Amino acid sequence: MERAENLARILDVNETFARGGSEVESWLPIVRLHAEEDLFFSRHKKAAADRVVHFYTIDRENPSSIIASVVHARENARTMRHVISTEMWTQLNVFHGWITELNRRDIRLNNLSRVCATIKESCQTHAGIVQGTLYRDQVWYFYLLGKHLERAGQTSRLVDIKSHLLDNPVGDAEVAADISQWNALLRSAAGYHAFRRVHPRGIEPDRVIEFFFFNDGFPRSVISCLDRVDTLLAGLAKAKLTAAQDLRDNLAPLQDLIHGGNVQEVRRLGLNAFIDDLQRELDSFSSELGERFFL
Repeated sequence: MERAENLARILDVNETFARGGSEVESWLPIVRLHAEEDLFFSRHKKAAADRVVHFYTIDRENPSSIIASVVHARENARTMRHVISTEMWTQLNVFHGWITELNRRDIRLNNLSRVCATIKESCQTHAGIVQGTLYRDQVWYFYLLGKHLERAGQTSRLVDIKSHLLDNPVGDAEVAADISQWNALLRSAAGYHAFRRVHPRGIEPDRVIEFFFFNDGFPRSVISCLDRVDTLLAGLAKAKLTAAQDLRDNLAPLQDLIHGGNVQEVRRLGLNAFIDDLQRELDSFSSELGERFFL
């Protein structure tokens, strides 16, 4: 569910960035962000807007599409029906029914923002129901571990959408467009008003980067997600799950990358390189967590 919501955010903000630009240059980064060029180009000749949007929304053959994510979420919920609430199951079924009925006409670019808004709202409703009804045992801990690891990865991908446009603006029109894009990025992550509380005047790229990666007051920031993961693993370790303490130790490279980082370090490495390193560490840690507890 977290992946479905964040994919909707990425598509929504990219549609905003893509207006007036080259179609392929605007939409190919979405495919590259998820390292799915081979699968995509085995079925499509070019990264046209309608094909990329279809690939990531209602293409059932793409395992990371929104529809595939929701279908998997519903199947996971079905197998765990005895430990989740009736409200959680009912809402997920309604959402599943709506999204499986979407067609190509529904996801045209002039309607994409509305579709993404509905997806985000449905995912947020799900999160609220889970918060209010799921019993606080190991099910709760593992649910949140998956949620925050996924959120950290998707937040970094959301910023990476902008990284390929980071060349310095050269004129007033370019500067205005650049500010507008950072504004859209903040809004896509529901972070605009939170950012304004920290920085009430102006939108500067370095401040936005710092906000998304290093500000622990913003719940979608990478540092906030990783701190939550560490807290959850500590809770599982107290419940005598010895593998949880081992995983806390193995979380150290990720923690060091974020807690020891700052905007100047990101600039030195390059935003794209920094995000690549972060995503590799996240993928490695997520795989290890799955192997330790579920395989």
